[in-house]
Amino acid sequence: MTTDIMRPKPSADGTRTRSVSLDVLRVVAILGVIAIHVFGGIVGNQAIRGSGTWWAATAVDIGNVWVIPVFVMVSGALLLGPRAQSAGPAAFYRKRLIRLGPAFIAWQLFYLIVVRLLLSHQHLSLVQLLGLVAAGTAYTHLYFLWLIVGLYLIAPVLAAFLNQGGQRRAFVFAGSVLAFTVSVVALSGLSAYFGAPNPIVLNALTQWMPYVGYFLAGWALRNVALSWKWTLLAAVITAALLVETVWQYGSLSRPALLQAVSPAGYIGAIVAVASIGVFVVGQSIFARVTLRGRSARMLAELSDAAFGVFLVHFFFLVLAVTLFPALLVALDNHLLVAFATWAGIAVVSFAVSLGARRVPGLRRFF
Repeated sequence: MTTDIMRPKPSADGTRTRSVSLDVLRVVAILGVIAIHVFGGIVGNQAIRGSGTWWAATAVDIGNVWVIPVFVMVSGALLLGPRAQSAGPAAFYRKRLIRLGPAFIAWQLFYLIVVRLLLSHQHLSLVQLLGLVAAGTAYTHLYFLWLIVGLYLIAPVLAAFLNQGGQRRAFVFAGSVLAFTVSVVALSGLSAYFGAPNPIVLNALTQWMPYVGYFLAGWALRNVALSWKWTLLAAVITAALLVETVWQYGSLSRPALLQAVSPAGYIGAIVAVASIGVFVVGQSIFARVTLRGRSARMLAELSDAAFGVFLVHFFFLVLAVTLFPALLVALDNHLLVAFATWAGIAVVSFAVSLGARRVPGLRRFF
């Protein structure tokens, strides 16, 4: 299979322009994250399982299973190169600590105190709260903070190995680590299938481990852009894999062995291939696109705001169902309500994140 290798184009002053494809992938991925959390109520409603509404919500929810792997791949594409590591590990860590540190601490406290204790009225002792932090689950989505910190910590080591190794080393390294990871998951699933459960349990300090392969894959695939013919083929294959994942999750007749070997989660083998497919197809389509002026600034701002959207969107979801209790029941049963809520939370979350990033004091938390 032949590929066109597309590299970031230099601007007039000799610096690299932003990657349109990475910015688009990040914006689309955060919309998928919000969709997963909004449509999850219908998917979890066993009373309507198997209905048209349930299948549609499942298609939206499980069909976006690629979002976290793609987020990690985008990070790898940006952080494992010589430019990001040129000043050495100390400077790399210092820059990331300043960028992530305030948000890492503040948002965990916010979700523990404001969302869990005040809004949701959960009665948790100090020990239970600390246990949630130790597990990396201060709130549903905040494991990602621990995940990204872990990848930041090992990024200089990975980059040093990749440096001067060429594209072949990057492909082999990423493929080997990702294959090993999905094999570990498959082995755990097979153990349970044959009656000897051996579950994989992650805590705050190990959340990052299953995602190293994706992190490396982002760097390995950062400049790959397929020809239109191969892009179309890759898109069809990726869509088929995502459809299979939705069916696998939702079908009562799904093969138990397949579910054991390749679960419909972020680290399942089929999901891994589909996630890489999404990344490559996105790269291939948008690597040929050049934006200038206002459109370029808008996309860059939306992409930069995605992290803040990730952090704040769940608060608005909880706030909405707290202020309007009937919404919680509606979100568990009605597709149009879920779509409207998804759109509303996305708009509000982007507005808040974009606005906060313009305020010097708040910017550090978004």
